[in-house]
Amino acid sequence: MLEQLSDFRPDHESDTPLYMQLANKLSDGISSGNWRANEALPSERVLSEMLDISRVTARKAIDMLCDRGMLTRKRGSGTYITPKLEQPLSRLTSFSEELRQRGFTAGSRWLQREIGIAAPLELLSLGLSPNMPVARLKRLRTADDVVMAIETSTIPAAYMPNPHSVTGSLYGYLEANGTVPMRALQHIRAVNASAEQAKLANIAPGEAMLHITRVSYLDNGAAVELTHSYCRSDYYEFVAESRR
Repeated sequence: MLEQLSDFRPDHESDTPLYMQLANKLSDGISSGNWRANEALPSERVLSEMLDISRVTARKAIDMLCDRGMLTRKRGSGTYITPKLEQPLSRLTSFSEELRQRGFTAGSRWLQREIGIAAPLELLSLGLSPNMPVARLKRLRTADDVVMAIETSTIPAAYMPNPHSVTGSLYGYLEANGTVPMRALQHIRAVNASAEQAKLANIAPGEAMLHITRVSYLDNGAAVELTHSYCRSDYYEFVAESRR
């Protein structure tokens, strides 16, 4: 990181304050993927000496990016790049695919894998007949070992007779079995974390989360997946591009 910051030259003649110049430089480096999630930021003293700026300037730049959620201060340890996943709404990809594309290491911690009879909401969402069996998967989704989301997926048992055979990417499993989703409908809303969700996600009870409900469909129109994801709002963002 020090090497990549070495070309930063504060412009004392600019109308843009020095701390904002540094914040913009750091923000560009984080957004472009030059620095990995959880990578330590140089201390305020090191930044001020290397860039010929005051420690107050360095501190204000860091404070700004902490407020934006791009940096995280850890008491007694330092300041680190915050893991952040930007999920584009215009493209249907798996959680694992998005993480790999952005340089994260995707992981899962399984909480549940079982076969059961579809509940009323599952019947409605997946277009199933009463008493049809479904596979249910519940897991914590992680990026570089940081919990990003709590995810519960329901798949018709016809497409997944043995949920324990899913060891990595759900979409990878479906694709390998010829049932990869081709389109999906997603509903996103803000919720407050329950006590159980807060414990699983390592956040405070009542903290804001994003609740995403997704129903995915095969090419023939059959519903293949119902997933409820509770995502940490400090680590997870959805991005939509609009054109006129």
